[in-house]
Amino acid sequence: MVEIRNLYLSLVGGAGPVNILRGVDLDVAGGETISIIGPSGAGKTTLLMALSGLEKPTSGLVRVADVDLTDINEDGLARFRRAHIGIVFQSFHLVPTMTALENVALPLEFADADDPYGQARAALQKTGLGDRLNHFPGELSGGEQQRVALARAFVVKPSLLLADEPTGNLDRETGQMVMDLLFNLQEEHGTTLVLVTHDETLAARCDRSVQMIDGKLNEMAGASG
Repeated sequence: MVEIRNLYLSLVGGAGPVNILRGVDLDVAGGETISIIGPSGAGKTTLLMALSGLEKPTSGLVRVADVDLTDINEDGLARFRRAHIGIVFQSFHLVPTMTALENVALPLEFADADDPYGQARAALQKTGLGDRLNHFPGELSGGEQQRVALARAFVVKPSLLLADEPTGNLDRETGQMVMDLLFNLQEEHGTTLVLVTHDETLAARCDRSVQMIDGKLNEMAGASG
């Protein structure tokens, strides 16, 4: 599902170029769950951005679902993301002026899917939010907002889900509930999951873990499976 080879990514800062990814290699099989751990500033989020086509690498190969993302223009990348990739962020990124139902239906409407609101309603019911369909994000708790974000990510049936510290803004109990839901949905859909987290207990729930330090990846001892 994912093939990364010799990936470098530099960004220009006030003091000149900053080398964030420094020769990353990574393979992820279809349906596999993998966690990426490491200190802040190590390049974990940047790697996810490169995997989604939201950041363009300086050099190297990023192939997802047999498509080389480094060889596609911006419009093509947007279409590819819409069809194949779901993203869940730490800060939810819901549209504040839209209800939960409208937020989840949005990617389906962009994709011209059949019955977007019916599909969105079913997705929210799976996350336990069937009674919160018409609530706006500001009327929902943090855990409820992240469950809406999960419903939105999975409703398009992505082949790859990228999750960046999805429990970072939640207390431990709520975070546990959200991650139980995420892994249940991942297993149900057979989605490949790449999870960035600081939580080693959470990382251990994945099939395997890799550690990122100074823009490089190191394979770690086996996780749970």
